Amino acid sequence: MFKLLTHNDLDGVSCGILAKLAFGKKAQVRYNSVAGLDREVAWFLENGDPETFLFITDLSVNEENELALQAFHEREGRVKLLDHHKTSMDFNKYDWAKVEVEDEAGKLKCAASIFYEYLVEEGLLEKRAAISDYIELVRQYDTWEWEKQNNQMARRLNALFYLLSIEEFEEKMLERLNGNEPFYFNDLEKEILKMEDKKMESYIRRKRRELVQLKVGGLFAGVVHAESYHSELGNELGKEYPHLDYIVIINMGGRRAGFRTIHDHVDVSDVASQFGGGGHAKASGCAMSDEVYEHYVSRAFAEEPLREDARRNRFNLKNAENGSLYRNRAGDRFFLHPGGEDRWIIEMNGRDLEREFTSFENAERYVKRAEAAWLAFDEDLVDYLHMDRRGRKS
Repeated sequence: MFKLLTHNDLDGVSCGILAKLAFGKKAQVRYNSVAGLDREVAWFLENGDPETFLFITDLSVNEENELALQAFHEREGRVKLLDHHKTSMDFNKYDWAKVEVEDEAGKLKCAASIFYEYLVEEGLLEKRAAISDYIELVRQYDTWEWEKQNNQMARRLNALFYLLSIEEFEEKMLERLNGNEPFYFNDLEKEILKMEDKKMESYIRRKRRELVQLKVGGLFAGVVHAESYHSELGNELGKEYPHLDYIVIINMGGRRAGFRTIHDHVDVSDVASQFGGGGHAKASGCAMSDEVYEHYVSRAFAEEPLREDARRNRFNLKNAENGSLYRNRAGDRFFLHPGGEDRWIIEMNGRDLEREFTSFENAERYVKRAEAAWLAFDEDLVDYLHMDRRGRKS
């Protein structure tokens, strides 16, 4: 018999699908939350059949179970842990574990891609186009490569996963992956996903108006409460507010905090690890501890949400040759304009700030971070330019 303990997200459930493709009815699969895995591992080591081959994918165990698994292995028990999170790299010291974040070419991996490679190499599963296509979609979604490549099929696969129960999703994928055709969505799924896209877009528009800016540990974070579409929401908010280093998504019902970034200078797995969590450089999470609550919930409650930049302007545009006008809640106006080659000046209420900037992006980042300012409407720019600058109040 084979037993798989894996995560309950798309990547983890895809490992379960692979196990059922490879082992059929001999596979026992249990889907777990991050917090639930250690209970399952401890139960298996105490009560499970010692002849069963134990697989653990997309999750890692605590120190107590780590030592217990090593003892199980030394008693000739069969166990394999396969993961792709940077925070689990230390498990590579064991013969029974394999943790890979990326391959030699720098291509990021997911748990399902590692498990698929293992099953094929061991002769336990035949490599087929449908399975390979499917696993690549899972990998792209889980590592955020879908966004770079604009692979909407990967995003929609994850959407379909959350629209169905795990059992329904498994059944559909097993039937589809047993064939020889490339992976596809059927007509009904396409229509359902179109409707889901509209629902998601509406949800993200609403959440854009609820984002709060905080400075935490030298980095600027945008905090929002949300129960759905975490990856898509984090990605869109990161692009909408690029002056923020990362986005924090608070799920009070699930008692968790998710961290997302679009930037290369920030590794949010490091942020999550400060609170006992982990994950990837671009996406990570942790449980809602008292410390997390104080940092991202309690502090954010006292702040006003960020104002969105004006969207339908014709004249007051970002990086405009003649300058761009921003405002803050105190009524201050910030006119960003070029002052020569590689030189940008910020004029606050008619007076130049002493600090200069090498690009528009740097100047905008400053007013957004220091003043929580937003791009003003066209009529504000017209009013500003018609004022007698010398007569403006400082």
